[in-house]
Amino acid sequence: MTVDPASLKLQIHPAACLREKCKPVEVDDELRAIAARMIEVMRSAEGIGLAAPQVGLGMRIFVCHVPPEGEGPPADDAPIACAEPEVFINPEILAYEGPPEPYEEGCLSLPGILGEVRRPPVVRVRALGLDGTEFERRAGGLLGRCWQHEIDHLDGVMIIDKMTQMSRLKNRTALKQLERRGRRGR
Repeated sequence: MTVDPASLKLQIHPAACLREKCKPVEVDDELRAIAARMIEVMRSAEGIGLAAPQVGLGMRIFVCHVPPEGEGPPADDAPIACAEPEVFINPEILAYEGPPEPYEEGCLSLPGILGEVRRPPVVRVRALGLDGTEFERRAGGLLGRCWQHEIDHLDGVMIIDKMTQMSRLKNRTALKQLERRGRRGR
């Protein structure tokens, strides 16, 4: 499949691509171009993470950039931010640390919707980098939460599936409006 990176744009719920489980990919020049475009889309939308389904692709890749000044729940000795945008290809979660904690999350594919989601505070991930080399990383705080959020996207899972019941109720009207707009073609 050949993808024109310039054609990639943010997909909004209820787009079907947001619910599909993504397939592993090979690292090549096309994928590097896709990753670069994903970082552009993430930045222009003022997000901290973006998964391939959010630009209409069924590939197991996400990008993130949680700047050091970003706020988030603290984590023991695990990094909670990253200085530059990062790319994770074919990521998998190896371990969670600590009991799930609530924190308010948003999603670029769910504009105007914020809700409390419970996630473990620290996570360890294995993935490939843009050079095709495998790496393992551990993170907490907003960075660890971002990784978990983006990997959920790669499995077709969104924050509306994981929100607390109170957050679901609070967002019910906004979610229905998004779904109506989606049916009308925006």
